[in-house]
Amino acid sequence: MDAPERGALTLVRLIGVMLVVATIFELGLYLAKCYMPNHRMPVEPVPVLLNLIPAVLGLVVLAKARAIAEWISNILD
Repeated sequence: MDAPERGALTLVRLIGVMLVVATIFELGLYLAKCYMPNHRMPVEPVPVLLNLIPAVLGLVVLAKARAIAEWISNILD
């Protein structure tokens, strides 16, 4: 694997991890809003599932990272 492919692979992995981390932060903020002592709200499944979509995409990106990196390096060549 040469340098451009390694760079693309690192970029793709970084994007996948950041999608998962951003989702964790977003879910944490939603749960903190729901469990505030002054204004308690029920945790609804629809917003939780909608917030999980970027995490699923991030995991798919991480699973297919090598193929996506090769595709990006071929486009840039």
